Amino acid sequence: FNVTTFGESHGVALGVVIQGMPSGVRVDQGDLQAWLDRRRPGRLKVSTSRNEPDHFEILSGLFKDETTGHPIAIIVRNNDQRSQDYSPLMDRPGHADRTMKMKYGVHDYRGSGRASGRETVSRVIAGYFASLIIDKVQIKSMISRVAHFESSIEDPFSTQLGELSYGRPDDEEKLKKYLVGLKKSGNSAGGEVKVVLKNVHQGLGEPVFSKLKSELAKAFMSIGSTLSVSFGAHDRLSFQLGKQVTQDRSNFSGIEGGLSNGDDIIIRLTFRPPSTVGQKALKGRHDPCILPRVLPVVESMAYIVLADFFLMQNAYQGQHKHL
Repeated sequence: FNVTTFGESHGVALGVVIQGMPSGVRVDQGDLQAWLDRRRPGRLKVSTSRNEPDHFEILSGLFKDETTGHPIAIIVRNNDQRSQDYSPLMDRPGHADRTMKMKYGVHDYRGSGRASGRETVSRVIAGYFASLIIDKVQIKSMISRVAHFESSIEDPFSTQLGELSYGRPDDEEKLKKYLVGLKKSGNSAGGEVKVVLKNVHQGLGEPVFSKLKSELAKAFMSIGSTLSVSFGAHDRLSFQLGKQVTQDRSNFSGIEGGLSNGDDIIIRLTFRPPSTVGQKALKGRHDPCILPRVLPVVESMAYIVLADFFLMQNAYQGQHKHL
C-alpha cells in the first residue's frame, strides 16, 4: 500500500496517489467526506479561522464507486488562501522556512508550502482507503492532555467523547475556553494524544528492521509537530523490574518481537505547541493547538501502516500455501 502526497498550502490543490489498493472494494464517498470533515480547518472555534470545505475530486482509480486496482488519484482544491499574509523575508522558527531554503535553495513561503499541516489532508484520504482493506480493525484516538488539562477518560472506546475528543461535556467546555483564550492572546499549547488499535490481525510486521512498532513510530513522527511516540504503559515500564513487567501481558501492548499478537495496541504521542505566537499569530490564521485536528491524521497513519503490513502478510501466506 503505497502513498504519495503532493501540493502546497497555498497552491492550486493538494492531492494523493494511492497504489496497491485491491480492486473491487466498495467506496462510500459520503464516508470519505466525513473523514475529511473531522480534519478540515474552520470547523472548530478553537482552531484556525481559515475555512476550507475540503471537497475532494476523484481523478482515477474508481469506477461506479468501486476500486479498479489501478492507481487512485484524488485532489482537494484550496479555496481560502491569504497569501498576502506571508513574505519571502519571513523566517518563522518551527515552520521550516529556513531549512527548506537550505535544502532546495527555493521555498514556497506561503503558509509554509509543503511543511504546512494542510498537507495532511492527503494522508486522511489515504487513511480512509487503507481502512477499507482492514475493515475489522478499529482505531480511535483522543486528546489525553493539553498543557495542564488532563482527561479523566482512559479508553477512547469506553465513552462518547465530545467535539474535541477530550472528555465529558464540562471538561470539554473548560478546555474550549482555554484554547479560545490562547487564540485571542496569540499563544499556543502542545499536549498528548492517546490512540488505541483494536482487532489488529496477528503476525503483522517484520521481525528485524521493519518491526510494526518502528513503522508505526516512523509514520507518527512524520506528522509535523510530533515530539515522541511511546507504546503500552508509556515510560513507566523503564523504571520497573522485569518480574513486574512480565506478569501483565498487556504491558507488551499488542506487539512482541516486532509482530502484532492480536491484543490491543495502545500508543501515546506528544506534540509541541504551534510555533506561530504573539503578533504573528494574532494577525494570521493559526491553530493555538493542533491536537483537535490532528486526531484523524494520527488514525489515518495507523491505518496506512496496518494495511500495508496486512497486504504483505497475505502475500506471505499465499506463498506458503503455494509451496
